Amino acid sequence: MDSRNFKNTDTITGPRSEDVLPHTAAAAVKVVVVGGFGVGKTTMVGSVSEIRPLTTEETMTQAGIGVDDNYGSESKTATTVAMDFGRISISEELVLYLFGTPGQERFWFLWNGLFEGALGAVVLIDTRRLAVSFDVIGRLEERGVPFVVAVNSFPDAPDHPVETLRKALDLEPAVPILSCDARRRESSRDVLMTLMRYLHSLAVARA
Repeated sequence: MDSRNFKNTDTITGPRSEDVLPHTAAAAVKVVVVGGFGVGKTTMVGSVSEIRPLTTEETMTQAGIGVDDNYGSESKTATTVAMDFGRISISEELVLYLFGTPGQERFWFLWNGLFEGALGAVVLIDTRRLAVSFDVIGRLEERGVPFVVAVNSFPDAPDHPVETLRKALDLEPAVPILSCDARRRESSRDVLMTLMRYLHSLAVARA
């Protein structure tokens, strides 16, 4: 990957395109957006995708009571049961395919298939429920999938210093941690650009 593509976010501009892969695209990269239930994965994929996002949301039912941890998401009425899918062009040549994973633990058996072939991942977290992120990060580490951590903004969520979060999540010093608002395209885009820069730095280090 050419590092010139990742110096800033100005290359990702313009309105959302039609559902057609740009004719200039020379490379496509698979990225997964993971996290616990209700952390904003569907929102992030939808906000940043330049095509109409594919979602597999179903209405939540009484069957999930006592099974799904919906703390902080009590008003949530639908949930992803398979995956979310979107696409964004980083440059004229490079396209990211985004796959959002289901957050409810009873659907985590689907993650292995979604991780297959992924170059990197975004771990979206809610500081009100940090504990759910431990298993998420552990699964990525087991699979050897590089990732960045994005702290989604919620009005009543505690604000912790980056190094406090790094220690709590037991992350290596090199793993990027940044704040974001998954509802905003620019913010979600910046998270993906951070992931691309991180992946490039890992590739350079290996070389």
